Amino acid sequence: MKRKKTLKKALFQSFITMILLFGVFFVISIISMVNYDTKHEAVNPGPRISDEVYNYRPLVDKYAEEHGIADYVDVLLAIMMQESGGRGNDPMQSSESYCGEIGCIDDPELSIKQGVYYFSKVIEDANGDLKLAIQSYNFGLGFIHYVLEQTGGYTQEIAIDFSQEMYQNAPDKSIYRCLREEAKEYDACYGDIYYVKSVMAYRDVLAVEL
Repeated sequence: MKRKKTLKKALFQSFITMILLFGVFFVISIISMVNYDTKHEAVNPGPRISDEVYNYRPLVDKYAEEHGIADYVDVLLAIMMQESGGRGNDPMQSSESYCGEIGCIDDPELSIKQGVYYFSKVIEDANGDLKLAIQSYNFGLGFIHYVLEQTGGYTQEIAIDFSQEMYQNAPDKSIYRCLREEAKEYDACYGDIYYVKSVMAYRDVLAVEL
């Protein structure tokens, strides 16, 4: 009888030990997962890049190489992310630079080909001023000439000034939408006055991941 009690006690103690070990293992696993997520976020800060944009990288590489701007692939993908997230038939929203109006491109490869070509022109005309080139992708080539005459380089203030001027002089203001609340406050509804800021945030993510 005494031997049975001793056996039961030993089994009970073994059971308790197993429970405790399982608990310790579970806690360690949770801590490891948290540490992994923290490290992962540190390596990949900022906004997320869509799978659609990543999938278009081979085409962007191809046309960037053709136009001698292979060093700007991360910028081009960031522009695509800002323009469309890689969705639709005109992922680089390059119809206007292609035919002068929205919606004339309905083939993703043509969109990328034209978008890369257009960026190669703006980065050349901007004398290598990356932020000026990026904003000009959104505002148009006229912004480069405006900046070079005014200050010689991109600033956030001159982007707002240009947008205000273009919006105020527009014959039909209804065709423009204020994309941001700040744009409404500045009465700067031509294009996106914070386009550079958004594109550069995506570029920072891509610079780590590519």
